[in-house]
Amino acid sequence: MLAKANRIVRGDDFRRIVRTGRRAGGPLAVVHRTKPEAAGSRFGFIVSKQVGNAVVRNRVRRRLSEIVRAELPLDPAEDIVIRALPAAAEADFATLRAGITALLERRP
Repeated sequence: MLAKANRIVRGDDFRRIVRTGRRAGGPLAVVHRTKPEAAGSRFGFIVSKQVGNAVVRNRVRRRLSEIVRAELPLDPAEDIVIRALPAAAEADFATLRAGITALLERRP
Protein backbone atom coordinates (compact mmCIF):
# COMPACT_ATOMS: atom_id res chain seq x y z
CA MET A 1 0.00 0.00 0.00
CA LEU A 2 1.18 3.49 -0.77
CA ALA A 3 1.95 5.88 2.06
CA LYS A 4 -0.77 8.42 2.77
CA ALA A 5 1.44 11.25 1.49
CA ASN A 6 1.65 9.47 -1.89
CA ARG A 7 -2.08 8.87 -2.42
CA ILE A 8 -4.70 10.98 -4.17
CA VAL A 9 -8.01 10.50 -2.38
CA ARG A 10 -10.14 13.59 -3.02
CA GLY A 11 -12.53 13.57 -5.97
CA ASP A 12 -11.64 17.17 -6.81
CA ASP A 13 -8.00 16.19 -7.21
CA PHE A 14 -8.91 13.28 -9.52
CA ARG A 15 -11.08 15.56 -11.68
CA ARG A 16 -8.39 18.27 -11.86
CA ILE A 17 -5.68 15.83 -12.92
CA VAL A 18 -7.80 14.00 -15.50
CA ARG A 19 -9.19 17.20 -17.02
CA THR A 20 -6.06 19.37 -17.05
CA GLY A 21 -3.19 16.89 -17.05
CA ARG A 22 -1.22 15.46 -19.94
CA ARG A 23 -2.24 12.00 -21.08
CA ALA A 24 -0.25 8.97 -22.22
CA GLY A 25 -2.09 5.80 -23.20
CA GLY A 26 -1.24 2.18 -23.76
CA PRO A 27 -3.12 -1.09 -24.22
CA LEU A 28 -3.49 -1.68 -20.46
CA ALA A 29 -3.91 1.79 -18.96
CA VAL A 30 -4.02 5.53 -19.47
CA VAL A 31 -1.79 7.77 -17.34
CA HIS A 32 -2.84 11.36 -16.59
CA ARG A 33 -0.14 13.58 -15.05
CA THR A 34 0.13 17.17 -13.90
CA LYS A 35 2.24 19.36 -11.64
CA PRO A 36 1.87 18.43 -7.96
CA GLU A 37 0.06 20.49 -5.36
CA ALA A 38 2.20 18.92 -2.63
CA ALA A 39 5.97 18.48 -2.37
CA GLY A 40 6.14 14.83 -3.51
CA SER A 41 4.58 12.57 -6.10
CA ARG A 42 1.03 11.37 -5.52
CA PHE A 43 -0.87 8.59 -7.27
CA GLY A 44 -4.52 7.73 -7.77
CA PHE A 45 -6.17 4.80 -9.52
CA ILE A 46 -9.38 4.58 -11.52
CA VAL A 47 -10.60 1.02 -12.10
CA SER A 48 -14.13 0.99 -13.50
CA LYS A 49 -16.70 -1.81 -13.63
CA GLN A 50 -15.72 -2.40 -17.26
CA VAL A 51 -12.52 -4.01 -15.94
CA GLY A 52 -14.45 -6.70 -14.07
CA ASN A 53 -16.26 -7.54 -10.88
CA ALA A 54 -15.16 -6.24 -7.46
CA VAL A 55 -12.60 -9.01 -6.92
CA VAL A 56 -10.92 -8.35 -10.27
CA ARG A 57 -11.00 -4.55 -9.83
CA ASN A 58 -9.39 -4.76 -6.40
CA ARG A 59 -6.70 -7.14 -7.69
CA VAL A 60 -5.86 -4.72 -10.52
CA ARG A 61 -5.79 -1.79 -8.07
CA ARG A 62 -3.46 -3.65 -5.68
CA ARG A 63 -1.14 -4.58 -8.55
CA LEU A 64 -1.04 -0.99 -9.80
CA SER A 65 -0.32 0.24 -6.28
CA GLU A 66 2.59 -2.18 -5.90
CA ILE A 67 4.03 -1.17 -9.28
CA VAL A 68 4.05 2.55 -8.51
CA ARG A 69 5.30 1.99 -4.95
CA ALA A 70 8.42 0.41 -6.45
CA GLU A 71 8.83 3.42 -8.78
CA LEU A 72 8.83 6.06 -6.00
CA PRO A 73 10.30 8.64 -5.76
CA LEU A 74 9.71 10.16 -9.17
CA ASP A 75 11.86 12.98 -10.44
CA PRO A 76 10.36 15.50 -11.05
CA ALA A 77 7.45 15.12 -8.62
CA GLU A 78 4.03 14.81 -10.28
CA ASP A 79 0.41 14.05 -9.48
CA ILE A 80 -0.51 10.96 -11.50
CA VAL A 81 -3.83 9.19 -12.05
CA ILE A 82 -3.71 5.76 -13.67
CA ARG A 83 -6.93 4.62 -15.35
CA ALA A 84 -6.96 0.87 -15.91
CA LEU A 85 -8.44 -0.46 -19.14
CA PRO A 86 -10.31 -3.78 -19.39
CA ALA A 87 -7.22 -5.55 -20.79
CA ALA A 88 -5.47 -4.99 -17.43
CA ALA A 89 -7.71 -7.63 -15.85
CA GLU A 90 -6.27 -10.42 -18.03
CA ALA A 91 -2.66 -9.24 -17.94
CA ASP A 92 -0.23 -11.00 -15.63
CA PHE A 93 1.83 -8.94 -13.18
CA ALA A 94 4.99 -8.80 -15.32
CA THR A 95 3.08 -7.58 -18.38
CA LEU A 96 1.18 -5.00 -16.35
CA ARG A 97 4.40 -3.79 -14.72
CA ALA A 98 6.15 -3.41 -18.09
CA GLY A 99 3.20 -1.48 -19.53
CA ILE A 100 2.81 0.88 -16.58
CA THR A 101 6.55 1.47 -16.22
CA ALA A 102 6.76 2.39 -19.91
CA LEU A 103 3.88 4.86 -19.50
CA LEU A 104 5.45 6.43 -16.40
CA GLU A 105 8.77 6.88 -18.20
CA ARG A 106 7.17 8.38 -21.31
CA ARG A 107 6.99 12.16 -21.27
CA PRO A 108 3.93 13.47 -23.17
